[in-house]
Amino acid sequence: MGKAVALVTGASRGIGRGIATALASHGYDIAGVATSMSSGLLDVQADVEALGQRFIPVVADISRLDEHARIVDAVVEAAGRIDVLVNNAGVAPKVRLDILDTTEESFDRLIDINLRGPFFLTQRVSAQMIAQVKAGADCAPKIIFITSISSNAASPNRAEYCISKAGLSMAAQTYAVRLAEFGINVYDIRPGIVATDMTSAVKQKYDDLIAKGLLLTPRWGTPEDVGKAVVALAEGYFDYATGAVIEVGGGFGVERL
Repeated sequence: MGKAVALVTGASRGIGRGIATALASHGYDIAGVATSMSSGLLDVQADVEALGQRFIPVVADISRLDEHARIVDAVVEAAGRIDVLVNNAGVAPKVRLDILDTTEESFDRLIDINLRGPFFLTQRVSAQMIAQVKAGADCAPKIIFITSISSNAASPNRAEYCISKAGLSMAAQTYAVRLAEFGINVYDIRPGIVATDMTSAVKQKYDDLIAKGLLLTPRWGTPEDVGKAVVALAEGYFDYATGAVIEVGGGFGVERL
């Protein structure tokens, strides 16, 4: 088997960086997508290469559908294959607003980046993976959507975020159904309260909620926590569980009395 290749969107920071380095530590070459050749993307490249793996930087905006062919072509040209797609790129609202005040601009921005972009990038990558399967690929490709506990936990002060993630979770389900005949498993990982620059502005709020017992595991999650879950799926430990929803949220979703 040749070197497995993982395409990770939003790879330059936060959860994406944790995923990229976790996969690299398990022998995967990484194609990392980011909107610019930033210091963050260069840092991830250094991390991956320090682990002895190849890093393929791809500068692109996944919300622009006309850039998707270039993303896939760049990875296939450089590595010859895509074994794992991790749809991680996503954004939060620039300003948290009550659902009664949510703006069209913010709604459209989150849908374009968090849902529309990953949906159609997956369509494009699926075609490449199906071609690999039909050509006798030596491993079964996998697709992993990084959604959120906000897929099913409503926050009326950022409704557009919750809606975009709920839609992404359904994208994972429908792709799991459609790609099953090709042996391509699809998964939905739902991170909880994870310490990244995206959550830094609400640190005190979540510190207080965690201290009051919101989570069964009473700490913030880390990008490394999510990276471990991605590795488990990519490595085939859940091959009989396509379509599975895996919460990485410290027990947030456990119903209690």
